[in-house]
Amino acid sequence: MLYDTNVIKVGISDMNIVTAPDHIRTSGLGSCVGVVIYDLHNRIAGLAHIMLPDSSLAKLNELNVAKYADTAVKALVEELLRKGARKAFLKAKLAGGAQMFQFHSSNDLMRIGPRNVEAVEAELMKLHIPIQAKDVGGNNGRTIEFDPASGMLQIRKVHQGTFEI
Repeated sequence: MLYDTNVIKVGISDMNIVTAPDHIRTSGLGSCVGVVIYDLHNRIAGLAHIMLPDSSLAKLNELNVAKYADTAVKALVEELLRKGARKAFLKAKLAGGAQMFQFHSSNDLMRIGPRNVEAVEAELMKLHIPIQAKDVGGNNGRTIEFDPASGMLQIRKVHQGTFEI
């Protein structure tokens, strides 16, 4: 990871925006998906650490929009546009969505990681935001860090090292 710049950290079920030269990072991506939506031309990026695919699963009166794919992607795009990103320049990269535990069941509810990936991809498609790269699935946790100046997403996988997409 790079340490010569400020790194804004995003927690689980959280999101934030960063402009270059700062970077943005989240860790603990197991079945969660980290989606980075960015405008390279304006050197701005947002990151959401999404925990669940669908806000209809919410049980509380106050909805944490960053927790769910169907609400986080839209809210992140709206915030990016408010902060100076241009819709025509938006692109996305994503990582995570691992199947952290093996279940001997055909119950779709137990496939949280793959369902998170599918939900994020569906939301990006609705908003016409192209996915430039992704590292999803498997059964290893990840930490990701994005640089809005270069558009590089650095991924550190447990037991597998670090690489960029």
